[in-house]
Amino acid sequence: MERKQEFVQDVVIKFAGDSGDGMQLTGTQFTNNTALLGVDLSTFPDFPAEIRAPIGTLPGVSGYQLHFSSNSIHTPGDAFDVLVAMNAAALKVNIKHLKKGGKIIVNVDGFDAKNLRLANYPEGVNPIEDNSLDGYEVIRMDVTKMTREALKDDKMGTKEKDRAKNMFVLGFLYWMYGRDMASTEQFLNEKFARKPEILDSNIRVLRAGYNYGDTTETFTTQYQVEKAKMKVGSYRSIMGNQALAYGLIAASVKSGLPLFLGTYPITPASDILHELSKHKNFGIRTFQAEDEIAGISAAIGAAYGGHLGVTTTSGPGMALKTEAMGLALMLELPLVIVDVQRGGPSTGLPTKTEQSDLLQAVYGRNGESPMPVIAASTPSDCFDMAYEATRIAVEHMTPVILLSDGYIANGAEPWQFPNTDALRPIHVEFKTELGHSEPKFQPYLRNEKGVRPWAVPGTAGLEHRIGGLEKENVTGNVSYDPENHQTMVKLRQEKVDKIAQYIPEQALDNGPERGKVLVLGWGSTYGVIKTAVKDLLAEGHEVAHAHLKYIRPFPRNLGELLARYETVLIPEINNGQLIKLIRDQYMIDAKGYNKIMGVPITKAELTEAVRQYL
Repeated sequence: MERKQEFVQDVVIKFAGDSGDGMQLTGTQFTNNTALLGVDLSTFPDFPAEIRAPIGTLPGVSGYQLHFSSNSIHTPGDAFDVLVAMNAAALKVNIKHLKKGGKIIVNVDGFDAKNLRLANYPEGVNPIEDNSLDGYEVIRMDVTKMTREALKDDKMGTKEKDRAKNMFVLGFLYWMYGRDMASTEQFLNEKFARKPEILDSNIRVLRAGYNYGDTTETFTTQYQVEKAKMKVGSYRSIMGNQALAYGLIAASVKSGLPLFLGTYPITPASDILHELSKHKNFGIRTFQAEDEIAGISAAIGAAYGGHLGVTTTSGPGMALKTEAMGLALMLELPLVIVDVQRGGPSTGLPTKTEQSDLLQAVYGRNGESPMPVIAASTPSDCFDMAYEATRIAVEHMTPVILLSDGYIANGAEPWQFPNTDALRPIHVEFKTELGHSEPKFQPYLRNEKGVRPWAVPGTAGLEHRIGGLEKENVTGNVSYDPENHQTMVKLRQEKVDKIAQYIPEQALDNGPERGKVLVLGWGSTYGVIKTAVKDLLAEGHEVAHAHLKYIRPFPRNLGELLARYETVLIPEINNGQLIKLIRDQYMIDAKGYNKIMGVPITKAELTEAVRQYL
């Protein structure tokens, strides 16, 4: 049968099914395969909040969105071209985001009476039978039946056979987009090397899905997306938490400081612990503590002992770590505190994204507790900002908060391998002996940066007192003197303020140097702002984009940059947090655009918001 090939520039696929249908694995494998082709991509995994929600229900739907293109892209897309719906609930949750005329690949076995009831469809209503999907291209496949048929000679039980359903869908999509399956077959060989029966069943079902597309007369078109025009170099697909872990490893190696991670598992930060624990060959030690407080306290102890101390968490864990963060600040020891934000308050929305902790990071401690705060903007940027958080912490002897969020942490994009020689040096200075004119060690005697010396315990002649009580200036002795307390508060603030002299000035990401609207963002709003502003510029509008990575202190030229625009619009996935800081420090009437639904802002939403000020 004759097949035709159709070249397309841009595709958005949403894989959706029950949390046990393997949609995350299917999406990840298609993503990795896409990355190997040199096609630009962006992903958005969408997890259910419950560990094991009731099968077939709306809360149990697990999704994975992949946007891939021959052009440069920065978001996982507003709407899907293709929706893979493994059951009725998956269709019901996601159909509103499918483009008109889009393709729906449905597993008809997931639309029986039981699944329709669990998805809260009215009695007698079946969306794949009642013409309600007119206007879409519906590809009906009995994935369950064909998976079992492919494994009819296996001795496995029906339940075990059905676990391979996702491989059938993946194989079919590999055919649909003209892909080679070698990358997934290699993955399966590595994953199930010691389970030959499971390995064989998955590979057979994967090939059965591919052959189904290749031999069934219903399908006559394969789609091709050409390689993206990207800067020359070596690339891989990387997720935010992976990149963050690699950034910490690079900082450890570059600085010569052994890395110690003291942490407690929490969604969506746990993968940083998982990744770092794999790299003991770099001298990394990971400690899964009994709680959040023990995790950060152990990391402070490691920093006191001359190591790179790191702790990772999300919003609820930040609340628990607060007192220990104040201790690290009082001791003036380097510590990297990673907060992968999620919806709050309390335990809130564990698997949904939100930029919810900015004010907590800036202000959320007792007393006057100034601490540098920086933020990653994309999955690959997590590498750079983890490295930068370490540099600031070590060179300025201070705890540093690095903000990421669930969207960045679980999303993936192409990452160009950095050149080790191009990484900025991290200067580490341990005090090892008394100076000639120094009769006694002065642990809080500061240099021109306002930084005190780092003296490792056990160094002869450098014995000194530590603790959370206020320090006497220079000597470090306990002091309750009112004037001394005011002096120390001012000195600690001055040290953080001076960091602005050692970070880059704020630059525009896109747009004119002056104009009507500046869209100012931070964190994971980067992609959608860049995309929206790029489209508006193409229409001839005076709009620009600046993205903050350094939030405390702000870049030293930020105020002057903001003053060049008639309106400053600040989109945030919260109820307005950066906007409070900007209004407070620069006294400008910034405008906000806020979305607090546990999902990212879309390009269409933001474009409409910007147009109001043009």
